[in-house]
Amino acid sequence: IKFVAHHLWDPAKRETDVSHGMPEDVTAALKSAKLLRVDGPHAPNTVRRRLSSWSTLTGWRGFVGKFNAPGLRSAIKLAVRASARPRGRKSNKAVTADILTTLLNTCAGDRLVDLRDRALLITAFASGGRRRSEIASLRFEQIVEEEPVTADPKNPGGEKLPCLSIRLGRTKTTQADSDAFVLLVGRPVLVLKEWLERAVLREGAVFRGIDRWGNLKKRALTPQAVNLILKRRVAEAGLDPMAFSAHGLRSGYLTETARRGIPLPEAMQQSQHRSVQQASNYYNDAERTLGRAARIIV
Repeated sequence: IKFVAHHLWDPAKRETDVSHGMPEDVTAALKSAKLLRVDGPHAPNTVRRRLSSWSTLTGWRGFVGKFNAPGLRSAIKLAVRASARPRGRKSNKAVTADILTTLLNTCAGDRLVDLRDRALLITAFASGGRRRSEIASLRFEQIVEEEPVTADPKNPGGEKLPCLSIRLGRTKTTQADSDAFVLLVGRPVLVLKEWLERAVLREGAVFRGIDRWGNLKKRALTPQAVNLILKRRVAEAGLDPMAFSAHGLRSGYLTETARRGIPLPEAMQQSQHRSVQQASNYYNDAERTLGRAARIIV
């Protein structure tokens, strides 16, 4: 309970006794090792996630913790109410289709790094706005060739487009044994295949590091590397890197589907959002800026 009070309440209002948090020497050691970035207050979800991790580790060691104690749950609720910390977006701006096009133009070259970044960005967006961790951990074995699909669902006999499915496996909202999958259709399929063929990838990680000489590495990109790639392309496009993060691809996908009038359930099937409330937030934002309610007096 003291941990929750220390890490969620406003620093100006909480007690400064180190017993309410970590000892000063531990804090200093974590900061020097770059394992502790901020003093707090942390986001409520960050605290809940850390408590969950400690609960699991405690169980593995054969001990019985009190991480589910009623008093602790109550303390979290009270601390969240008392905190003045505003809820911020993971990415200040969404990477919508127009911004994505601008970013893709920065990697329109024929270098290996251009092919990788082009495939990474368009795959992450078109597959429902995949999380950076999912893109970083994507493996060749998860990609399955599917039968071509029609460009216009209302015209079954019309033009056919290439189609791939991506088996998600274990993600933030799915389990390892889940059969959840998302689709890639049309241009993203061609871009991804071009990258796989140029990099001669037949197994293992799909998106890997590339050294300064243009040599492909064996190790997969880290989630942080995915974020840095997007920010670098944002900077090259003349935009503000501080305003965008990899999560902007996820929010941008849902924002774009809202703008195009795609039903929320259909968009969620591709994005794999589990919470209707979370997914609908992006829809609401798009509808409010495009709607008439805020244009009574102009």
